[in-house]
Formats: sequence, C-alpha cells, structure tokens
Amino acid sequence: MSELLQHAFNGLVNGSFYALLALGLSVIFGMLGVVNFAHGAFYMLGAFGAFILLSEANLGFWPALVIVPLVLGGLGMGLERVLVRRLVALDPLYNFLLTFGLTLILQDLLRMKYGSQAQPYPQPAGLGGSLNLGLFDYPAYQVFVLGFSVLVSLGAWLLLARTRIGMIVRAATERPELTRALGINVGRWISPVFGVGIALAGLSGVLAAPMRAVSPLMGADLIILVFAVVVIGGLGSIFGSVAAGFLIGMLQALGNVYVPGLATTSVFIVMAIVLLWRPAGLFGREETAV
Repeated sequence: MSELLQHAFNGLVNGSFYALLALGLSVIFGMLGVVNFAHGAFYMLGAFGAFILLSEANLGFWPALVIVPLVLGGLGMGLERVLVRRLVALDPLYNFLLTFGLTLILQDLLRMKYGSQAQPYPQPAGLGGSLNLGLFDYPAYQVFVLGFSVLVSLGAWLLLARTRIGMIVRAATERPELTRALGINVGRWISPVFGVGIALAGLSGVLAAPMRAVSPLMGADLIILVFAVVVIGGLGSIFGSVAAGFLIGMLQALGNVYVPGLATTSVFIVMAIVLLWRPAGLFGREETAV
C-alpha cells in the first residue's frame, strides 16, 4: 500500500506541472481561441531564465521564482499585442503556425547559445533532503512543488471566483461572446490574460529546473501531453484543466510502474474515450466543443 501511495504521490508532483501549464493554456484558449503551441517553449524559457539568473547574476531559485514569471508575462503581453492580435480574426490555423514557428525559433536560439546538452540546476537552499510523510519518506523539494502548485491553483481559483475582475475574466474566458453582449470590453483583458498564461508556463519551468535538467527541448514533448490534458479537462474550463492535470499525472505515474509500455499512450486513450463520451471534455461546456 505504501508503494502504491508513493507512486500516486509521484503522479501528483508531475501533475503539478501539467496543472499549471494547462491552466495557462486553457485561459489563453478560452479568451482568444488561440492554440498556443509556444506554451512549451515558454516553460523551457522559465527553466532557462532561472539557470541564466544563477549563472550570470548569481541570483538563486527564490528570486528567479518571482523575476522569471514576471518577465515572461510581460514578454507574453508584448507578443500578444505585436503578433497574435493581428491574426486572431483569421483562421485559427494562422496563430497555431505562428506559435509553432516561434517555438522553433526559441529552441534554436538557446541551442546556439548553450548547446543541446542539458544543464544542471541545484536544488534551492532549505529544500534538500527528504521529509517523513508517515508511510514513506519523500524529497522535500518535490513536496514543496506539489504544495506550491496547489496554492497557486487555489489562488487562481479564489481570484477568478471571488473578485469582480476574476468573474469578468472567467466569463470572458468561458463565454466570450455572451460577455461582449453584456457590454463588457473583453478586448482590454486579452493582453493581461495572455501574459498571465505565459507567466504560469514560466513559473512551471522555474519549478521544474531543480528536478529536470535544463534543455532547449525540454518543453517539446511536454506540450503535446498538456494539450491532451486541456482537452480532457474541457476546452476553456479553468477548473477542468487543473483537475485533469493532477489526474493525468497520477495516471501516467501509475502506468509507468504497472503498464510501462502504455504509460504515455494511456493518456491519449483516455482523451479519445472522453471525447467520444463528452466532446466538450469532463468539465467543459457543450458550447466549447470542437
């Protein structure tokens, strides 16, 4: 039983990254209808941002946890204003190709500078060693990642559910046309929301740096899995994206142990079953089905 719980806990830790990435991706898609394929690249930039701050400015993990998401959030707002906004009125394929091309550019720029070899990043001070969780010991940093991700997700929910700004953003994310019909200027919220979505990807990358080697390609495969998470949770559903992130993390971790040959494939099998049963996803509204 303790071994099963430990594997499930591993899944929750991995699901922390999926939840944060899917949360940002879902908000962007819900408000703009843009499939942001560059989300994985910004996750990678978050990890590299922490690495660069440490190697060039001698700023460790804790400053990076604040600085990198803010910088990437600002960069995301600029990207939306300069490039994405110009293509929103066109076929969604144009923005998909734009963000896909941006992904390749960012990956190659960092590969030119730092090479393809993964770069190590030390664990932050105070989070070394392991914690006794009762039935098993677990690395302290991974416990921090899980707790921090849950707090960020809870904070996002409280902001969206308990504040006027949050309710406007949630309405504009889940039902943009109805929100516009009520006289709310959805356009003024697009850039900040896009920036917040990118900042969440960068935050996830900073959290991943001490656990996973920092590499220009670290977000390339992850983004496909995160898209599956968003589809399972429900396109445009903020709660669904977070819940599906943790669920898929556990499913993948248990699959790696008990059916390793189907660990990754099982995620897409679940996605296919969910789409056949409920095309809008587990928590999505039928209007968002595609």
